[in-house]
Amino acid sequence: MGLFRFIFSKTFLIQLVLAIILVVVLGYATMQWLDYTTNQGDRIEVPNLAELSLSDVETMLKEKDLRYEILDSANFNPDYPRFSVIEQVPKAGKFVKENRKIYLTLNPSGYRKIMIPDLIRRTRRQAEPTLKSLGFEIGEITYKPDIAEDAVLELRHNGELIEAGDELMKTSKIDMVLGDGSGSYGQPVEEDSVDTEETNDDQFDF
Repeated sequence: MGLFRFIFSKTFLIQLVLAIILVVVLGYATMQWLDYTTNQGDRIEVPNLAELSLSDVETMLKEKDLRYEILDSANFNPDYPRFSVIEQVPKAGKFVKENRKIYLTLNPSGYRKIMIPDLIRRTRRQAEPTLKSLGFEIGEITYKPDIAEDAVLELRHNGELIEAGDELMKTSKIDMVLGDGSGSYGQPVEEDSVDTEETNDDQFDF
């Protein structure tokens, strides 16, 4: 009974209130100390690094006490200078702490090379979409005598013959040589038969 009376006594209640107040004050003081020591109140606005070279990025971030790390190179974008920043994390305008690392994605030096597929004897309807889907452009279309109409006979780039397995830069222009369907490709003219016919005709001249 004595403990029960003490818990509900005025003295205990006063001590309990004082203990709660002390905990609150200490907690607040601790948070203020953490804010001060970790520079929580000092925020730096992330600058816009788009299209900047690495040397310019390094200078700008150093002035703001920020660091950077290159994540990777993206697909080549002709709208951005080569080796310039395409993307950044955090984005421009965000507020970060001092010495925060900014992650960068750079524009590569140019388009990557793509392997030419085997399209010889494929139809134009098959070859054109295949080349376009790989990132190539279709250049001049010319025809040669061949039994198959619109069949791919040759692929050329800048006048040079290209074959399956060769590699060209993406967006390269590829010229196509197609069959005209005449059926005379590779078939020599049979002049001997013409001469024979003329000889036979001469034998019957009187």
